[in-house]
Amino acid sequence: MISIKEKIAYGLGDTASNIVFQTVMLFLTFFYTDIFGISPAFVGTMFLAVRLIDAVTDPLMGALADRTNTRWGKFRPYLLWFALPFGFISVLAFTTPDLTEDGKMIYAFVTYTALMMVYTAINIPYCALGGVLTADPKERVSVQSYRFVFAMLGGLLVSGLTLPLVEFLGQGDQAKGYQLTITAMSILGVAMFLVCFWGTKERLHPPVDQQSSFKKDFGDMLKNDQWRVLSVAAVCLLSGMVLRTSLAIYYVKYYLNMPDSITLFITLGMVGNIFGCILAEPLAKRVCKVKAYISLQILAATLCVLSYFVPSDQVILAFFMFIAWGFTFNMATPLLWPKWPMWSIMVNTKMAYGSQG
Repeated sequence: MISIKEKIAYGLGDTASNIVFQTVMLFLTFFYTDIFGISPAFVGTMFLAVRLIDAVTDPLMGALADRTNTRWGKFRPYLLWFALPFGFISVLAFTTPDLTEDGKMIYAFVTYTALMMVYTAINIPYCALGGVLTADPKERVSVQSYRFVFAMLGGLLVSGLTLPLVEFLGQGDQAKGYQLTITAMSILGVAMFLVCFWGTKERLHPPVDQQSSFKKDFGDMLKNDQWRVLSVAAVCLLSGMVLRTSLAIYYVKYYLNMPDSITLFITLGMVGNIFGCILAEPLAKRVCKVKAYISLQILAATLCVLSYFVPSDQVILAFFMFIAWGFTFNMATPLLWPKWPMWSIMVNTKMAYGSQG
């Protein structure tokens, strides 16, 4: 059994991640277009380009982490090594130097790319860490439930405090307000990553005689039909989540015509996310996780589509649909993550296909 103290320590790692992840999803697009003054077309193109870079760096980071061996383990060291760079680059991404239009675009691209790369460097090992804390499937679901509840608490912190802090710290200067707000949140995030590092322990380890290459590992994964299904599902679901969350501010400000209600809208949505995560563990104990995951995602997709038809004057209904979507979507999310680390996936795949080496 993993202690509640260790589960909380692990969960704080995702609170730290989400301080930046949720800030990026909720505010960065708006920050670039309405504060920094970059064209929406460039911002959209930049986001797509960096996502393509992520498609390469994410698996490479996973392979690197699996091949890391230190006295602290394979995955925990990255929390220590990249906590401070993560916080520093987060501040740079929300800084607005006085540059020409071309200079702003170059600065945004460089800092955003750096932010996503350092996020990959710390978040991929963090996610894998959950797979080596315990081999008990029920404990894995419990660990991931703690993780996502604390992740949503980080999101709640961001959604509820960002705009009020921007106004308070900026004193009318929104650019300065964003920079100081992210600075404060980054300091908190660095501290939480360090708590996660010191408060967790890697208990599962790969066979000492296991040797493989990234090319062979990737080939073995491609043979795994369940991995292919989960990969496609993750791409579709995360794309929808990022789009819906990133556009929430624009939706409230320009469609509902309620700019003063942005904080309330996204905060209530985050509350729905938290309650969804809390209910994931008891749900997993009573029903098939696969069937529950599929059903919840179909319901979340239905709610998302129906939201498109909500008239702009139906404010209460718009709030309800956003909260219900987040609740349903995030009840399913922890069910996807009680996983094994990459090296264990390789072992299981090799066993299934009789691969040697």
